Amino acid sequence: MLQRRFFASFLTAVLSAAWMCLVISPSVHAEEAAEIAPATGREIKLFDGKSLKNWKETDFGGQGEAHVEDGILLIDQGEPLSGINWSGEKLPNVNYEISLEAKRVDGNDFFCAITFPVVENPCTLVLGGWGGSLIGLSNVNDFDASENDTTDYYSFENGKWYKIRLRVDEEMIRAWIDGEQVVKLNHKDNRISVRIEMELSKPLGLATFQTTGAIRNFTLRELQPKARDSKAAPTPKGEN
Repeated sequence: MLQRRFFASFLTAVLSAAWMCLVISPSVHAEEAAEIAPATGREIKLFDGKSLKNWKETDFGGQGEAHVEDGILLIDQGEPLSGINWSGEKLPNVNYEISLEAKRVDGNDFFCAITFPVVENPCTLVLGGWGGSLIGLSNVNDFDASENDTTDYYSFENGKWYKIRLRVDEEMIRAWIDGEQVVKLNHKDNRISVRIEMELSKPLGLATFQTTGAIRNFTLRELQPKARDSKAAPTPKGEN
């Protein structure tokens, strides 16, 4: 009898736990799921795979050549910086996601530094800097990618393609490498800027440091603004 009661109690506890998971998990993980959901808005192809249309080489001084080979954008090694910056139509400065594939062809420093707009201020996502593995945003509260809250490290292999996603919404900057989130920062609570060298990359740019980098499948998608509070005060009659 005692064994039966113990088994019944155990079974009840297991079923209760399973039920709680079914009930609670969707709400607990809803925000996380929203963060990694792919963007579905209007797409702007930033690189056509054929030319440098809508781009110009960034005049860093000592830069290597930017050119297209076999559908791939190559940014040759410079001394120290090389890159391109956007010269086409005005792009959104919030509620958008950039995606691309990038690889380090040669060298041992950053092969893809993306300078991008964040509302009124630019910022740079550095991939593989400071000797080859450092990642982060530059700058946050006047500290560059090597010394702020987004500083991290990632093992990049030369010759390997990496899928990069960079998302800017009304509150957050997020970035992923091969589906792994590596950056999450509330830009409304922090002061966002760029290092002085990257001023030339505005409003949108790619750069390398003593390294040859390759880019393909480079697009931007617009995001829907976050839904407003449904409990907001109604609009007075006569006002639209």
